[in-house]
Amino acid sequence: MARRDALIRITKTLLNRRMELRKRIGLDMDRLDFAGNSGQSGDTADVAFEHTGEELALQLAEIEARELQQIEHALLRIKQGKYGVCAGCNGKIPVLRLDALPYSTLCIQCQREAENDSDWLASREQADWSQVRDDSSYDDRDIDLSDLEMDLSK
Repeated sequence: MARRDALIRITKTLLNRRMELRKRIGLDMDRLDFAGNSGQSGDTADVAFEHTGEELALQLAEIEARELQQIEHALLRIKQGKYGVCAGCNGKIPVLRLDALPYSTLCIQCQREAENDSDWLASREQADWSQVRDDSSYDDRDIDLSDLEMDLSK
């Protein structure tokens, strides 16, 4: 029941953050639009300073847009019933991790693997596990249990 309560709390947090980011991104775009339409006055230093401010605002809006996209993805996973399940190993993501990073899709171990190897997650998603064998000499012949020898005296 504690995980369910945490899920409800996290969902509220995600919805509130989504609303906040939508407002901020909208305001940032309005400011950039206004700054772009304003006449350029002043010397070269003033113009350079204005462009630097616009560039920083644009970078901030890009970061916020990425966070908004991750939040939208987390809300979709909640609707699908997949939220809190690691995309790497299909294990449960601990509630403490979800509290810290509510749009996390990986458990801590899989996140470490993904950080150490940038292709790790993509390779796991594309892997064809039906072709995995313990022994390369294995063939798909039928095995008769009577052919196996077992020592049951131990």
